[in-house]
Amino acid sequence: MKYFLFILPLALQSCQGQQGPIIIQDTTLSRGKALQPVVVTEPVLYDSDDPAIWINKADTAHSLIIGTDKNSDGGLYVFDLQGKVVQKVSGLKRPNNVDIAYGLRLNGQPTDIAVTTERETNSLRIYRLPDMQAVDGNGIPVFEGEQERAPMGISLYTRPSDSAIFAIVSRKTGPATQYLWQYRLQDNGKGQVTATLVRKFGQYSAKKEIESVAVDNELGYVYYSDEQSGIRQYYADPAKGDAELSLFGQHEFRADNEGISIYKTGPATGYILVSDQDANSFNIYRREGDAGNPQRHTLLKKILVSAMNSDGSDVTNVALGARFPKGLFVAMSTDRTFHYYDWRAIEELIMKNE
Repeated sequence: MKYFLFILPLALQSCQGQQGPIIIQDTTLSRGKALQPVVVTEPVLYDSDDPAIWINKADTAHSLIIGTDKNSDGGLYVFDLQGKVVQKVSGLKRPNNVDIAYGLRLNGQPTDIAVTTERETNSLRIYRLPDMQAVDGNGIPVFEGEQERAPMGISLYTRPSDSAIFAIVSRKTGPATQYLWQYRLQDNGKGQVTATLVRKFGQYSAKKEIESVAVDNELGYVYYSDEQSGIRQYYADPAKGDAELSLFGQHEFRADNEGISIYKTGPATGYILVSDQDANSFNIYRREGDAGNPQRHTLLKKILVSAMNSDGSDVTNVALGARFPKGLFVAMSTDRTFHYYDWRAIEELIMKNE
C-alpha cells in the first residue's frame, strides 16, 4: 500500500531541526516532478558535503554511509541505513570529500578504509572501517611543494591486476595541467598507511574548481568534474598514460557540474550520474559510452531530485536490505543532510524513454 504525503516539501525544507531521520513511505511521490528519497539522514552540525557507501560484506543490511561535515571544526559522520548517526569523528579541519576502498593490507590483514581530504591541513585522513580508527599517523600531506595545496576531491582506485590501491586527489585551484596527483597507499610496516606520489595528470579549465572525482575500477577510468567546463575522463592506471580520453557534458549543466557516481548493471555496462548542482538534478550518461565509441558519452536523461544543490553523491548496485533491493543512491543536500534513494525509482525514470 502506498501513502501520499502532500506535506513532504515542508518536511524536507525544515529537516534542519529534526532530531531523527525522515522515513518516506513512497519513493514515487514528487515535489513537482522531483524524485523523493526513502530516507533523509539526521543532520550534521555544520555543512554536509560528500557521502560514501561502505558495504558490510558479512551482512549488507548493516552497511554504512560515511558523510563529511565541511567546517573548520568538522568531522566524519557514520550513518546506518535508517539515516541515524551511529558514530562520529570530530575535530577535522574542513573535511571535504570522502571515498572508500576494500582490502588494503595493514599488519598483513585486509583492511577496509575511508579516506577524506582535510583542506585546512593540506592532508589526507585515513580511517579503518567499520570502527573508524585512524591509521594515517595523524595525517598524510599532499601537493607538497606546490603553492596551491588545499585538497578537495578524493577517489580511491583499486587496480584489478595486483589489488594495489591508489588515492587520486584534486585541489581547490591549481595549474592548467597536472592538476590531480595520484598516490599509492601502502602499509609502512607498522600498520599505518603511507602515500607515495606516482603521477601528476589532468587538465584544468580554470573556470571554477575541481572537486568531484570518481573511479571505475573494472573499466579502469577516472572521471572528474571540471566545473562549468565538463567531465574529464582519463585512465586510472598510471601505467596507461596521461592522455585525456574525453571531455563530455559541456553545455549540459545550468552552472556547476559536480558529484559523480557510477552504477554498474554488468561487467562493462551501467550509468554515470553527475550532479547539475544549480538545477537540483542529475544528468545520466551510459557507463559504456556510445555505441562504437566508449569514450563518447551522450546525455541520456536528466532526473530532478529533492536533494538541494547536491555536490556529492555515491551509488551501489548491491542489495541493501528490503528497502534497497537493487541498490542505493545517496546524495548530499544543503540542508545538512544526506538523501537515500531506492535505485529502482531512478531506474524506472531512466527506462521511461529508452
